[in-house]
Amino acid sequence: MTMAHPKLFEMSFTQIYEMYVQKVERKDKSKAELDQVLSWLTGYDEHKLDDLVASDIMLGDFVDQAKFNENATLITGMICGVRVEEITEPRMQKIRYMDKLVDELARGKKMTSILRQ
Repeated sequence: MTMAHPKLFEMSFTQIYEMYVQKVERKDKSKAELDQVLSWLTGYDEHKLDDLVASDIMLGDFVDQAKFNENATLITGMICGVRVEEITEPRMQKIRYMDKLVDELARGKKMTSILRQ
């Protein structure tokens, strides 16, 4: 594990979520679409996501407590210069799965494709 990982795990999920919202809204996507993607991936419903955003939960705890979709393993491709399917650290892979799906949403990929349907 590199030194960057612990710092990332200790970041506030609220900060990360706000960055995700800004990213998708810059590309004319909505917070509702972002929530749909995050709910599909993490198993958190919209109300639980709202509660977690309002809480002080750290990103590492957010992914540890989530019930990730069994189809998350179908998420492949590059994010932050690394292939998500090759990340061996489970926590980091889950975070990069989120990053990848948010990136796909912002790039205008169809929701059925993002949700691996």
